[in-house]
Amino acid sequence: MHEKHDLFDGIPRPLVDEWTQRLAGSSTARVERIVSHGHASRPGSWYDQAESEWVMVVQGHARLRFEDNTVLELKPGQHVTIPARVRHRVEWTTPDEETIWLAVFF
Repeated sequence: MHEKHDLFDGIPRPLVDEWTQRLAGSSTARVERIVSHGHASRPGSWYDQAESEWVMVVQGHARLRFEDNTVLELKPGQHVTIPARVRHRVEWTTPDEETIWLAVFF
């Protein structure tokens, strides 16, 4: 019940594809750890989620692009809330180290 976990442990290596793990959740919200290593959204593809998402970069760096052409550079500790149905994509993540994201979907 009171088991301790480490956000930096248990990441599969080598990381061929972006990796996602559900850490906690309920019927209305979930917390995920996302790990990228030079990964980006496929050209021309957009996330268009039915849920809002709060996302923070814990390690590494990333660049998000929104459909309105807004670009956000995120470094460790920086976070953004993306409202439901706001189309966005991952433009870039650090190619020489893992980018670890913490995401809350609600």
